[in-house]
Amino acid sequence: MSTASDISKRIIEAVMAQKLAPGSRLGEQPLAMLFDCSRTIVREALTHLAARGIVTVSARRGWYVIEPSQEEAREAFEARRVIETGLIRSLQGIEKPALKRLKQHLKQEQAAVEGSDIGTRSFLLGDFHVCLAECLGNTLLADTLRDYTARTTLIAMLYQSSHNAAQSCEDHVQIVSALEKGDIARAEALMAAHIGSVQHALKLPVNADPLAQLRDALAPLGKPALATEAQVLHTRPAKTRKKPANPTEDPSTYLGALL
Repeated sequence: MSTASDISKRIIEAVMAQKLAPGSRLGEQPLAMLFDCSRTIVREALTHLAARGIVTVSARRGWYVIEPSQEEAREAFEARRVIETGLIRSLQGIEKPALKRLKQHLKQEQAAVEGSDIGTRSFLLGDFHVCLAECLGNTLLADTLRDYTARTTLIAMLYQSSHNAAQSCEDHVQIVSALEKGDIARAEALMAAHIGSVQHALKLPVNADPLAQLRDALAPLGKPALATEAQVLHTRPAKTRKKPANPTEDPSTYLGALL
């Protein structure tokens, strides 16, 4: 029988592998069946994930993977920037076992980038940052980074990031190379630039008009509301997702395949 910790871990991994999209429904009963446990254990796991900012619950709709707002996206990347550059800045040096582990992780990343398994590739590219924190000797911040990395993965999915996986892997290689040479300042600068490039690759709407829909609905009949510049630039809401091929499909049905 799975524990609440097991379930939480699997859901985080599925998010980092881009197998659970923002807004995915997490039904208690399907999860209980998948993990061969009670709904009480599932609810405990989901409650922990809600506290960590990965899922949210509605009294009427149930549990769902979060759909971060633009402001939450900005805050998540800023938090990662502060944590990861700060970790590197405080480093006095890196030991050989830690360096060996990082290089092994890079080999796995490179193989995944060259392969066709998108899930493994996505997970490893995000897990590099968690692995780095662990190798630098701070397991507490590693746990924090795991949650923030999962959130920024959801953000990249929601806002259709155009960042190149091969470029991310190369950035990681350069960061480890700088650490190996003892060039802490360069490693910190590379990390800041890397996080910034991932953030800038997000397709965030520009000057979105929060009253656009209401403005159009309340326009006098026969006289459509004049489109604002924001409406012209951004006619599709940021959180609109493609409908499944079969409109009757329930996302929770596919938890077995996703997890």
